[in-house]
Amino acid sequence: MNRNRNYTLQCPIPESDYKNVMLAHGGGGKLTKQLIDKMFYPRFENEILRQGHDGAFLPPMDGKVAMTTDSFVVDPIFFPGGDIGELAVNGTVNDLVCCGAEPLYISLAFILEEGFLLNDLWKIVQSIALSAQTAGVKIVTGDTKVVEKGKGDKIYINTTGIGRVLPGMDISPEHCSEGDAVIINGTIGDHGIAILSEREGLAFESTVKSDTLALNRMMMDVFRKKPGIHVMRDPTRGGVASALNEICLSSRTGIRLIENELPVTDGVRGACEVMGLDPLYIANEGKILVILPKYDAEEVVSMMQAHQAGEQSRIIGTVTGEYPGMLHMETTIGSTRIVDMISGEQLPRIC
Repeated sequence: MNRNRNYTLQCPIPESDYKNVMLAHGGGGKLTKQLIDKMFYPRFENEILRQGHDGAFLPPMDGKVAMTTDSFVVDPIFFPGGDIGELAVNGTVNDLVCCGAEPLYISLAFILEEGFLLNDLWKIVQSIALSAQTAGVKIVTGDTKVVEKGKGDKIYINTTGIGRVLPGMDISPEHCSEGDAVIINGTIGDHGIAILSEREGLAFESTVKSDTLALNRMMMDVFRKKPGIHVMRDPTRGGVASALNEICLSSRTGIRLIENELPVTDGVRGACEVMGLDPLYIANEGKILVILPKYDAEEVVSMMQAHQAGEQSRIIGTVTGEYPGMLHMETTIGSTRIVDMISGEQLPRIC
């Protein structure tokens, strides 16, 4: 049982005359107010949200501000290792981290389908609250809309995240330089395979769980001591291969991966072999790619390994002058192959 389900059991759903979401819950009247006052405000409560405005008044911030926006349409909404609520918070936090920013605030918008179980919404709300608390971010404003039955799929979540860029941080693919090391903080492909196995009812020898996790606490330690990181990217849709290909194209450098260094669990590897998939293209939700000068790489790996989120951190490749604009890999047999960007959507509705 994952941590969010345990949390839910401690907080029974607020009393209501309804078991399902009604169109009136999105109509701006009494039911909307009840939903906000009984379900949302108590779980997301903080001094900014408490002001009750249409937006949020944020305190001044020193330095550069980072902002990101994202939408979450994952199917199924509950999966091994997490749910759509946890995914929404962690995904938004990690996007800000990849900007070299300390995540501070999140706006949250729900699009609910008429008939969606209020009990499931309550589980998701509590999951969001716990994930935000764990990451140290505040939900400061939001919105709720309801669409007719059949015009949506249970629940979609849209977020905007705001954070403060730490002094000295200047993240850009333009800084990617020959000789830089490429680091990842753990195994790849876990999230995508967890979603696929739950969606299709597949069973493998070992259970694969999503890696959804906020990475800000681990990376803030790194930023404060080693602000000279050149590029970061979270390898979500399209996986590690697509993320690194984007960096290669933007920087006009080549990146060489070492196949023997790629961390893949036996469960993910076995599932990919059965279904004809490549772990390099499978989505991740708790992983970060860090590209930085080689002389800092080993120390940064050690710093990341000191955190639970980075226990399996390692160097998986190098920025090279070969094959500019292309990702290539040194295979286990010593040959080199080009790892192209995926041409289509391998696994839709993954986040």
